Amino acid sequence: METIYADNNATTRVAPEVLDAMAPFLAGDYFNPSSMYEPARRTSLAVADARRQVARCFGLDDAKQILFTSCATESNNTAIFGVVQANPRRRHIVTTAVEHPAVLEVCKALQRSGYELTVVPVDRDGNLDVGEFVRALRPDTLLVTVMHANNETGVVFPIEQLSRIAKQTDPAIVFHTDATQSVGKIPIDLARDFPHVDLLSFSGHKVHAPKGIGALFIRRGVPCRPTMIGGHQEEGRRAGTENVPYIVGLATALDLVTQSHLEDEARIRALRDRLEETLVERIPSVEVNGKGAPRLSNTLNISCHYVEGEGMLYQLSDCGICASSGSACTSGSLEPSHVLRAMQVPFTAVHGSIRFSLSRFTTDAEVDRIIEVFPAIVGNLRRMSPYWDQQMNRPRPGAESLLR
Repeated sequence: METIYADNNATTRVAPEVLDAMAPFLAGDYFNPSSMYEPARRTSLAVADARRQVARCFGLDDAKQILFTSCATESNNTAIFGVVQANPRRRHIVTTAVEHPAVLEVCKALQRSGYELTVVPVDRDGNLDVGEFVRALRPDTLLVTVMHANNETGVVFPIEQLSRIAKQTDPAIVFHTDATQSVGKIPIDLARDFPHVDLLSFSGHKVHAPKGIGALFIRRGVPCRPTMIGGHQEEGRRAGTENVPYIVGLATALDLVTQSHLEDEARIRALRDRLEETLVERIPSVEVNGKGAPRLSNTLNISCHYVEGEGMLYQLSDCGICASSGSACTSGSLEPSHVLRAMQVPFTAVHGSIRFSLSRFTTDAEVDRIIEVFPAIVGNLRRMSPYWDQQMNRPRPGAESLLR
């Protein structure tokens, strides 16, 4: 059975061009870029060239503002802990209710150690409450960390506006954004369009580079101490031998998405919209989470009332379709996603959420297959539900009150 991969917000297929660019540094040019002998100069120059490539993709002339890491989680940890360690006098942090755990759990850990944390809510569509954001800023605010695009729903936050508000309130506030999902899907010019963003995190494996490589933009002059020490690499900002082939792969992947963004974005959006419209038409009692907000073009998060996400995922997998659930039940927890809870998704639907996330490699035929299979899966599961009226194909009268 052919695998249909529709979980690109989790990870992406490595592009063939990226593999080709990496190959020399996995074979003949295997040298440590910190070594002094002549063959090592090739690997050292490759890292420097890659850093310039990445910087150009973000509209930057100063490549030294790019720090290579192992992943977005490390980038987020480095940004938050690094800023905290460099600014001991301020002890207030602002974040949102829908951040990735790589940000939210770090903030909560700091809260447990004595920092004050303000968590800004979102509305039913996943839009950030800008008024609450403004009210959250205080004279002692050290750091604002707000994601650019949500990994579960694809909802995009107005980072340019939020960062400008933070800096106008107090230029000493440090603004960090986790752009793991938006890099490669939304053009990001850090010099022209996002001049108030101080730190930006992202990961290679979301843009068709391999897992195990990420980066952190640190605007020149922003106080941020290294969290990995013990070596001089990355100009003393992150100890550890550079992962040369993966750094080259990341730069190549970013070049590819930068060159083809407009064409890819239009095609992927058309596929997502067709998938969304057809599923909503064929499946009764569904919620498209984030539909009323700006969203990434590749992401569809759909909740089916009176169905468990886990059951849908198992049956999709049996059909060769890879997707993910909006519920945390797949990790062994019965608690629904904190993102969907923050959005106040109805309790009859919050456990029945599926995320389909597409990529440049997704085909029309694959979307056709999902459209063919998914409504039947929902129908099969609802036939086993005591809360679903089979003859009328709708919830039984009073089903919601029976579940409470």
